[in-house]
Amino acid sequence: MAQGNNSIKKILIVAFSLCIVCSVIVSTAAVALRPAQQLNQELDRKTNILNVARLYEPGMDVEGAFREQITSRVVELETGEYTDEFDPDEFDGFEAARDPATGRTLSGDRDIAGLTRVENYATVYLVGNEDEPEQIVLPIRGQGLWGRMMGFLSIEGDGNTIISITYYDHSETPGLGGEVNNPRWQAQWEGKEIYDEEGDLSPAIRLSKNASGENEVDALSGATLTSNGVTNMLQFWLSEEGFGPYLAQFRSGTESENAENADTDFEDGEGA
Repeated sequence: MAQGNNSIKKILIVAFSLCIVCSVIVSTAAVALRPAQQLNQELDRKTNILNVARLYEPGMDVEGAFREQITSRVVELETGEYTDEFDPDEFDGFEAARDPATGRTLSGDRDIAGLTRVENYATVYLVGNEDEPEQIVLPIRGQGLWGRMMGFLSIEGDGNTIISITYYDHSETPGLGGEVNNPRWQAQWEGKEIYDEEGDLSPAIRLSKNASGENEVDALSGATLTSNGVTNMLQFWLSEEGFGPYLAQFRSGTESENAENADTDFEDGEGA
């Protein structure tokens, strides 16, 4: 006797076949769309770099502007020196952090940003002349209240004065920790200084209630843990564990230039 269309066996066969077909369609779509997704991610990264450097304009050719105005270099964090071992357009800091050959494990007081592992090399983005850049854009990341926060920090060519900060990926609470994206809060960072003294690799920049002085920015109201997360990630990435040795080269150059100018002014005054 022929089985009815409502038999359990036929229902299971149809359901199983439908699952297989749907899986194939989804997998094929994911593979086919992956290049487009990667291109979009790369475009978003470049847009955020241009934005934090205050070079972005709505409707602009992002690829063209990035190519013309930004120079990407890979830096060895321990020495602060550039390396040609990696292609800056292909280098992935997250992959490098996971690789024992190019990353290291952090623990205890060394892991104030909650990263667990960190790369030994990182990509920096320069505006202007490579040796004496107008701006230095650094990637930063660390733990907020609900997860990892990722952003960029733009610094003047003196290696100490902040221009701007932006976060392009986070899961902080809207209206509280999510205010890291508020232009009014971001505007407070302009002109703030990272370090107190020349040669010091311990950053002084931090978020604080009723902030005052050149090293403090107002904490986010009602978002203490997010504010702590921002402070901790900056304290890490701008220290000797991160970009401290790299930025020190620009700071020492500025110090030498100031000393030369002071000597010249003194000689001119003495001879007057």
